[in-house]
Amino acid sequence: MARVVLVTGVSRYLGGKMARTLTEDPSVERVIGVDVVAPTGDIGGADFVRADIRNPIIGKVISTADVDTVVHMGVIATPRQAGGRASMKEINVIGTMQLLAACQKAPGVQKLVVKSSSTVYGAGPGDPALFTEDMEPRHLPTSGWAKDSVEVESYVRGLARRRPDLTVTTLRFANFLGPTANTPMAQYFSLPVVPTVLGYDARLQFVHEDDGLEVIRLATVADHPGIYNVAGDGVLSLSQAIRRAGRLEVPVPPSLVGPVGRWVRRGGFADFSPEQIRLLTHGRALDTTRLRERFEFTPRYTTEAAFADFVDARRLNNVLSPELVAGAETVAGRILSGWSA
Repeated sequence: MARVVLVTGVSRYLGGKMARTLTEDPSVERVIGVDVVAPTGDIGGADFVRADIRNPIIGKVISTADVDTVVHMGVIATPRQAGGRASMKEINVIGTMQLLAACQKAPGVQKLVVKSSSTVYGAGPGDPALFTEDMEPRHLPTSGWAKDSVEVESYVRGLARRRPDLTVTTLRFANFLGPTANTPMAQYFSLPVVPTVLGYDARLQFVHEDDGLEVIRLATVADHPGIYNVAGDGVLSLSQAIRRAGRLEVPVPPSLVGPVGRWVRRGGFADFSPEQIRLLTHGRALDTTRLRERFEFTPRYTTEAAFADFVDARRLNNVLSPELVAGAETVAGRILSGWSA
């Protein structure tokens, strides 16, 4: 049966690319992209509908178009994308509630695919080496995108209980990286001087944008109910990643990380939110056994390969020589920690 798919967040990069990808799939009859502003990128043969998922009108869009599959990619990662934290929370939480209410009322909707985030596991001391999908967070997120993602998932579980006939797939992604994805982590590693937390060297995982979008496509066109961690194999330490990007690492004492983060955010340089700081302090890594064995998907790119493709595409490692970076790191570290050079 040919599918009619509704994709939220279609005006952002990943949502638009997903809509375009689905229009090229022979098992999909029609793709409807929904967002509050018109997309500036290519969404292929998808039909764009200007609609706010916070408004109950989204239910009319679903019923009128006979949508049978909803791909929810409308959760916003940074306040800057939404025009402030209050608007961000409304879009993420209230918008998801309205969307799920519309799905519950529409008998024709048979599948829901949710792009979630590994931020639901939190980040803190004593975390496991690898989080499995069944583990509860030891440090529950209390702010920002991470807290929104926890709430979104709770509403998704509620819908699954009320509509047991619905196939629900929740994908918990590591940070997206790749040649073109403009994510908070991509912005962070593109800074010429990269602030880190003095005394910590976080373990990080990434998912290549091509692998991430392929997982969403497969969840859309086939049935893969459940929750899945999605990440490239392996990990990189934060210091390794910064060196491979040819950037200058500047360790910041923990007492100054908050002010530095606010300065970076206000300047529009990168997302350096409290949850981002926790990740860059303590790190996080995912167990992807369920993705490989039950979903039957193995990412083409490891974490290391995804980061290398990101660096090569943006020519980041051509900015500073490794020798200069090493020397500058030593001097900057001593200055910021109060040592005498």
